Amino acid sequence: MSAARPGADWRKQWRALPQRWRQLLLVLAASVLLAVLAALLFHNALGRWLWPDPRYDALRQRAELALQAGRLSAADGSGARELFEAALALQPDQLEAREGLERVAQAAMARADAQIRAGHTAQAQASLQLAQTLQAPLARINALQARLSEIPTRADSIELLLQRAQSALMQGHLDDGPDAALALYQQVLLRQPRNQRALDGREDALDALTQPAAKVLAGGDLAQIAALLQRVEAVDPGHPVLPALHAGLTQAQTRRNQQLQRMLHHQQWEAAVQLCQPLSAVPGVPLPELCATGLDDALLHAANVAIAASRFDQARRLLELAEQAGVATDRRQQVQRSLQAASRIQPQRPQVVTMQGRAKVAKLLTQAQHAQARGHWLTPPGESAWDRLREARALAPNDPRVQHALQEMQLAAHTCHTTAMRDNNLGRARECLDAWRQLAPNEPALLSAQRRLAERWLAVGDERLRAGDVRGARTALERAQQVDADVPGSEALTHRLQRIGSALK
Repeated sequence: MSAARPGADWRKQWRALPQRWRQLLLVLAASVLLAVLAALLFHNALGRWLWPDPRYDALRQRAELALQAGRLSAADGSGARELFEAALALQPDQLEAREGLERVAQAAMARADAQIRAGHTAQAQASLQLAQTLQAPLARINALQARLSEIPTRADSIELLLQRAQSALMQGHLDDGPDAALALYQQVLLRQPRNQRALDGREDALDALTQPAAKVLAGGDLAQIAALLQRVEAVDPGHPVLPALHAGLTQAQTRRNQQLQRMLHHQQWEAAVQLCQPLSAVPGVPLPELCATGLDDALLHAANVAIAASRFDQARRLLELAEQAGVATDRRQQVQRSLQAASRIQPQRPQVVTMQGRAKVAKLLTQAQHAQARGHWLTPPGESAWDRLREARALAPNDPRVQHALQEMQLAAHTCHTTAMRDNNLGRARECLDAWRQLAPNEPALLSAQRRLAERWLAVGDERLRAGDVRGARTALERAQQVDADVPGSEALTHRLQRIGSALK
């Protein structure tokens, strides 16, 4: 009874308090509890807001000094713009860096204004370019640009520009640089939009530029049509010859596609690569559909078929052609690994599997199961589950036990990858994905699985960079690019890391 008395006294004292006091005390206790929970749950975000990364403060202070000194931008990363951007990449939720970039844009516009008044056109253009890059108000940039275009110079007077343009037109220099006829006529028209000599000269230059259109269309050369179309569109997007050029370009693409389809059907790999390779080397030329995707898949599939049939020389030649065709490095490396693994064991396929051979197949399949259970999908070489299964398949390719083991291992690799992704074990997911690819290199689901894994690594890199772990972010980016070199977002993360790296030097 005596042990329960303190509790009873406490309850008696609590009931003796006025009801308003008891309610107030309960509200205060609940508030304290909620504050503690919020601090526990959001301590990282609050910490970043209340106590920014010291590197962020150092970068911002250097940026302020650069801005005060008038170094708005510098190629070596010491300019105010680059330093503010590096600070923002390190701590995106801090507002000081964003406001700093806005002040850099305002300083760039003020500098452009002063340079225009002084007649320094090149410097003013550079300042305006910086302000535009930093998203300064467009109306003010346009007003400054209009003032800049009105500045007359002795070297580039209207009469001299017209004379230079006429001379370039007579020599056939239509659009091949800043001293070409169309570029010079355009300079005149920017200053005097109604200058009749410039308008007439521009029309003569356009007529000369489009004169070969009929001959180019008749020839049907895809690269020539695309090049002429680009030249005309760059000067006059509404020129009447453009619809015919667009139609001719589509027809040329269709003809190339049909020609390439026949080559792939007859396995004329060298001819197919020679057809597509010159087009991919010309910037701006739209590739036929089969050049862009179909040729890559066909070459890698043919290489995998050659590896499965132990035609290793043919597989190597196909990989060389894939490299010439510009197939992504990571995709070629996957097939290259399969080739290296397969070439280590030269399969001997007897016509009749002996009793001793069947016993060896059974032993190899058992070893493959044990290696798979230990997680040794692809390593160590010669003792992995894949190597044991491949050796058994080389001895008895038509044995139902081998076929069943191949299907079971393929399903297990897929399940292993899915489970590892669910558990966020990305290293394990990569290993299982590689095994899955070896077992079923042409399965369509592989590409989406590869992209998801790379995106997960990018998310890890972004998270580590936000936490200030630059080395961890760089490692995660490398892992993402190893899985999928073309994963969207890798370029942005690379630029953020480069900005931080140059700012911290």
